[in-house]
Amino acid sequence: MASWFYASEGKQQGPYAEGQFRDLIAQGIVRADTLVWSEGMAGWQKAAEIPGLLGSAAGAPPIIPAGGPPMTGGGALAADFSPFGLLGRSIVFVIGMLLVIPAPWVTVWFYRYVTSNIRVPGRPNFGFAGQPMDIWWALMGNALLTYAGATGVSYAPLVATVINAFFAWVVLRWIVANLTSNGERLPLSFQGSAIGYVGWYLLMMISTVTIIGWAWVLAYWMRWICRNTEGTRREIAFNASGWQLLWRTIVFSLACSLIIPIPWMLRWYGNWYVSQFALVDRATVAGRAF
Repeated sequence: MASWFYASEGKQQGPYAEGQFRDLIAQGIVRADTLVWSEGMAGWQKAAEIPGLLGSAAGAPPIIPAGGPPMTGGGALAADFSPFGLLGRSIVFVIGMLLVIPAPWVTVWFYRYVTSNIRVPGRPNFGFAGQPMDIWWALMGNALLTYAGATGVSYAPLVATVINAFFAWVVLRWIVANLTSNGERLPLSFQGSAIGYVGWYLLMMISTVTIIGWAWVLAYWMRWICRNTEGTRREIAFNASGWQLLWRTIVFSLACSLIIPIPWMLRWYGNWYVSQFALVDRATVAGRAF
């Protein structure tokens, strides 16, 4: 039985069973210009554009083949984090990592909040299905390595950085493999090599010496990650330039130094960063020069 979704005031509503959705049409809540989506559709469409939908208010909405929409077409991702929701969870996340043992639990809790506030074209109810004990050793190890500098060993921070980068690669693969839509895992996987990821990680750290160069390194690193994420007919693209990353980060940092604007600046930066990821046809990406 098909489930239906509709967009209202920029937010996704649903899922609704056929009978419930029929009632929404009859009540005038879902109108001709309302964007709707159901399993099997390539993307969101106006209700009037779907043959037989509005005329079927007295009966069941037309059945659309199940199995999820084919990954064609695309669009930018969008996020709508609440200022204090994101700030509060970020603080708890940092504290949990510093305490090491809670790291797996606060990580899963934080990622579930983040993904639940991200809208992906053609993938309603975006979410995260990872469990705390999936890779507890990597999450706790990553947290523990933050104390490497306190060992007093001169080379400990360098060794910790390399190991941290490897753990971050493990975590990234875990995150991608556990992304969901409507409670079902998406067929995604990250195929970038550990050596490649560690290389980008170290280059990112070295580039901070240049004060501004890190922004361009980050932009190309994100594109490398996108190109190595597989499992969909659409390509994941990262559109932000180094300059855009730089000036927004400067504004974010300066505003946060005033303390009071932190919640709103965190929301502003987080929403913008998510919006720089987009799903596009692979043919389009193939012709784009990065």
